[in-house]
Amino acid sequence: MSVTAESIQVENVVASSDIGQELDLETLSEDLGATDYDPDNFPGLVYRMHDPKAAALIFRSGKVVCTGPKSVDDVTTALEYVFDELRELGVDVATSPDIEIQNIVSSGDLDHTLNLNAIAIGLGLEHIEYEPEQFPGLVYRLDDPDVVALLFGSGKLVITGGKQLDDAEQALTVIENRLTDLGLLE
Repeated sequence: MSVTAESIQVENVVASSDIGQELDLETLSEDLGATDYDPDNFPGLVYRMHDPKAAALIFRSGKVVCTGPKSVDDVTTALEYVFDELRELGVDVATSPDIEIQNIVSSGDLDHTLNLNAIAIGLGLEHIEYEPEQFPGLVYRLDDPDVVALLFGSGKLVITGGKQLDDAEQALTVIENRLTDLGLLE
């Protein structure tokens, strides 16, 4: 692993699950603590947890989306907590509902300042979005791994769209190699 790959930090993990039955969100909002339920503004019940710090979005369909944890383990812990709370309220939740990682957002640092104009030209416009008047970062869509990287002039970057923890590390390696090959990472 390169020195820059060691700079990768997971910022947010989003995962989903399904308990397989319709839920009465009105009743759940009254019975669960730490919830927000305003169906006029959002169709789901927002259930906030503090350890791990996470929010579960619970929908009438029985789908549950967990967002906020900084690790896959914390996602599992948070969702298991939600499932246990629902069981205590009499909801029939399977022993181990499937949990699917939807998105892992990571940050890192290339440890170099970047010339984003040169990078936009060098990497080819078919994979790049760069409008500095609109947004100070360059959006780079990679095919393998299938992620999106936001590169900033400071050398910092954000990688989103990963489904596995090593997607960000692979993306950073690809980006480092391409920029080095183009002579843009000296």
